[in-house]
Amino acid sequence: MEIKNILNQLAGLSDGNVGKDFLLTWEKSPEQLQQVFLVAEALRYLRQNNISTRCFDSGLAISNFRDNSTRTRFSFASAANMLGLEVQDLDEKTSQIAHGETVRETANMISFMADFIGIRDDMFLGEGDKYQRQVGTALDEGFSEGVLEQRPGIVNLQSDIDHPTQSMSDMLHLINHFGGIENLKGKKVAMTWAYSPSYGKPLSVPQGVIGLFTRFGMQVDLAYPEGYDLIPEVEQLAGAQALKYGGSFRKVNSMDEAFKNADIVYPKSWAPFAVMQERTKLLLSKDMPGLEQLEKQCLANNAKHMDWECTEEKMQLTKKGEGLYLHCLPADITGVSCAKGEVQESVFERYKVPLFKQASYKPYIIAAMMLTSRFKNPSQVLAHMLTEKHPRIKY
Repeated sequence: MEIKNILNQLAGLSDGNVGKDFLLTWEKSPEQLQQVFLVAEALRYLRQNNISTRCFDSGLAISNFRDNSTRTRFSFASAANMLGLEVQDLDEKTSQIAHGETVRETANMISFMADFIGIRDDMFLGEGDKYQRQVGTALDEGFSEGVLEQRPGIVNLQSDIDHPTQSMSDMLHLINHFGGIENLKGKKVAMTWAYSPSYGKPLSVPQGVIGLFTRFGMQVDLAYPEGYDLIPEVEQLAGAQALKYGGSFRKVNSMDEAFKNADIVYPKSWAPFAVMQERTKLLLSKDMPGLEQLEKQCLANNAKHMDWECTEEKMQLTKKGEGLYLHCLPADITGVSCAKGEVQESVFERYKVPLFKQASYKPYIIAAMMLTSRFKNPSQVLAHMLTEKHPRIKY
C-alpha cells in the first residue's frame, strides 16, 4: 500500500486507542484494530526506506515475561527500540517479588519513568488476564495519586485468554498475502488442533485467532478431537462475532473436514480447557506428583490422535491444493523436532519463508500498539517522520 494512502486512511480514523491498554482484540473496535494495522504498515515502510521512526527521545519499555519466549520477547525489544525506548527486563526471581512484594507495589516501582509494560502471563488459566488487569489498576491508582508522572500503557504479550500481538501479526500477514483487508471477507480459515508429544500448551493462540478473524467476515472452522475444547465463552464470542460481521463460525471434530476448501490452515496443538483448569490448580498448590500424573494422562490421550498432523495429503484438501499454512512457531515438525508432531517436514519446509514473514510482522504490530496508545494523531506523527526523513542508518 502506498504510504500516502496509509496516512490518508489513518487521518480519517478516530483516536480511540489513545490512553488504552491492549489486552484483548475483541475489546477493540474494528476501527481501532484497523488503526493498528495501518500504523504497522507505515512503520514497516519507513524502516524499509531507512527513515527513523523514533518518536521518543528517552523512556523505558518494561518487559515482564512470566513464561519462556523467543519471537515475542525480541519483537517487543525491537518495537521499543524502533520508537526510541530502552527495554528493561523485569526478572521476578531477582526482584523483590521473590520476597513477597505485592502487584500494586511492583507496578508502581517499575513505572516512574516507564512508558509501556509488556506482560506475558499464559501459564495459569484464569490468572494471566487477571494479573495484567491488576497491574493496570495499580498504575491507574499511582497516576491519579501523583506517584507516577505518566500512566504506562500495557501490552498483552500473551495471556491465558488471548495472544493479540500474535493474531494481529497473523492477520497483517494475510492482509499483505491477499492484497488488502477487504479481500479477507469470505476466506475460509481452518484453526485446528494438531498432535504434539507435549502437553500444557496454552489456549490463547487458537482463541486469539477465532476471536480476531471472526471480526472481518472470514469463514472460521475450529477443529479439535472431542474433549479438546477451548474456553467456552471465547467459542461463544467467536460465533456471535461471525454473525455480526458477516462471516461464519463452526466447530468440527475432523481435521480433514476443516481443511476442505480452506484458504488458510493453522494446525496448532493446545491442551484441553478442562486439563488447563486442573493443571492450574495443581501448579498453584505446587502438587508435583499430581502434575506428573496429569501429564502422563494427557500425553496418553494426545497419542490417540496422532493422525491429527498437517500432511501433504491434507494440504491437497485445501482450495486448489494451495492453502496457506500458518503457525505461531515453534512448530513440532515430524522427524525434525520430534518423532511425530503437528506438521510433516515437507509441508513446513515448503512454507518456511512465508512462516518467517508471518513472524516478521510482530515487531511492527507491537510498535503500532504503543504508538497509537500514546499519540492522538498517529497520521501526523508518521507524516512528520516521512517529511523529516532522518536516516536510521546515517552513513
